[in-house]
Amino acid sequence: MLHRISKAWARAEMAGAAVLAVAITGLVLLNVVTRAMSASIFWVDEAAIMSMTWMTFLAASAAVHHGHSVSVTLFTDMLPEGAAHAAQRAVDGIVLGFAALMLWLCWRWFLPLDLLRAGFDTGAFQGETFNFIYAEPTLTLGVRKFWLWLIMPLFALGVTLHAVANLTRPWNARAGAGA
Repeated sequence: MLHRISKAWARAEMAGAAVLAVAITGLVLLNVVTRAMSASIFWVDEAAIMSMTWMTFLAASAAVHHGHSVSVTLFTDMLPEGAAHAAQRAVDGIVLGFAALMLWLCWRWFLPLDLLRAGFDTGAFQGETFNFIYAEPTLTLGVRKFWLWLIMPLFALGVTLHAVANLTRPWNARAGAGA
């Protein structure tokens, strides 16, 4: 069941990343055309950067599910199968530890329970916590930055899910992780 959830989540992440890749292409082309006509649209650069950030984090999380993350296998390729299996499980454990740490840091950063206790009143939240995450707008888009920063806990959640699924997957099913 966990593997199916991980697979569905990775599929959603890749679909989101694909939509964002198309958006980035459109934004860059719009930027080229408007600059060539000396009529630059000032928010396009920021929108393209934010889209690229979200696309990268979504695709990186999906890569953990598919086992396509960047890795150096020189050492593990020389190991016997059992040792290579143990090394891969150790890497999966380290990835899970990293993802769990990121979840905890995001929890500390966003302070959702404190925001709830403040009745979603960002002014009261800021006064109690001195955390201004929910108030700061982007420079040109005027969107609250926390909406853009939500990719961090989303990424951490996805990587945690994929890492747990990888750790619980039988070793011989590992080759079919991309399926």
